[in-house]
Amino acid sequence: MKTLRTTVMTLAAVLSLVAQAAQAAFPTAYSPVEVQPQVGASGQHEFDLRPAQQRARREGKALYVYLGASDCAYCRKYEQFLSASTRELVPRFAPKYLVVDLRSQLSVTANQLILRTEALRLPYADFQRAIGDQRARLLVYPSVWLLDAATGKPLMQMPAGTGTFQTVAEQIEIL
Repeated sequence: MKTLRTTVMTLAAVLSLVAQAAQAAFPTAYSPVEVQPQVGASGQHEFDLRPAQQRARREGKALYVYLGASDCAYCRKYEQFLSASTRELVPRFAPKYLVVDLRSQLSVTANQLILRTEALRLPYADFQRAIGDQRARLLVYPSVWLLDAATGKPLMQMPAGTGTFQTVAEQIEIL
């Protein structure tokens, strides 16, 4: 009886973790374009932003690129904030930005994470340096970029990590 109980509790815990990972995403109210990585034999996770760049140009928008990890507590906190703030924020996002949701995991290292735009295909830190992003350091989740759809260059320097946009006013300030 004890073994069955332990097995059921373990299964429930696993199913809970799977459900949390499945829900990990930029909220659908923002109409994000989901980009799953192409995982190579060497373990590289390549995120191809080219289709999003092309679509954003057609729509006359910039890119709001969100790099989150399915197992990142701070990412869930930011996503919950966005969900709770849809009434205030969606009208600010929709006319100006194509939201791009890059789905990663904390186990993916900076050298494994490859970002590809129409102009570049580089590991995270090299990509950051190439586009002039001053955050070219350790890979931090969550990360956000505001990119020009034509050039793939940042429209402004952005924060990253645990303190990213904790109030509606902070989020609106960069939009």
